[in-house]
Amino acid sequence: METNQFKTRISGEGLKATKQREEILHIFLKSPGHKNLSQIYGQVAKVNPKIGYATVYRTLKLLTRLGLATQRKFADGETRYEPTSEGGHHDHLICLGCGKIIEFEDKPLETLQDGIAQRYRFTIFNHRMELYGQCADCSQKKATHRGKRKDGVLQQNRTKTDRSL
Repeated sequence: METNQFKTRISGEGLKATKQREEILHIFLKSPGHKNLSQIYGQVAKVNPKIGYATVYRTLKLLTRLGLATQRKFADGETRYEPTSEGGHHDHLICLGCGKIIEFEDKPLETLQDGIAQRYRFTIFNHRMELYGQCADCSQKKATHRGKRKDGVLQQNRTKTDRSL
């Protein structure tokens, strides 16, 4: 999204594309992943400390209303924002261990969902898929942690019977 497109959309709402809004937009679009308000504000404050928290909040709400940002609430209840992807749709894998969010696209899955909707004569307007589980890093940490004794030395895998001896 370029600044000119932003200016066109915002003027269509009868609002002004202020320098602060443009700065927030630029920083937001350059931020990868799903950021919460505090994270985005932190990035904005580094560039322009005169921009307040409330201004960032209101601008993110505006970007969402204009369709330039998507607001997400995952299982932890925290609101996060991501730039709206034009024409593309993606789903999310969310790690309950570390909070990592992995975006993925899967055309056969989308085709399957469309087929199910057709079978039930259902019109889909929008959908969101969020799969909750454990990422590879957390699984590895958990496996490594399970195999260590309190002194940090790796144990051999023993059966339940072996441990009771």
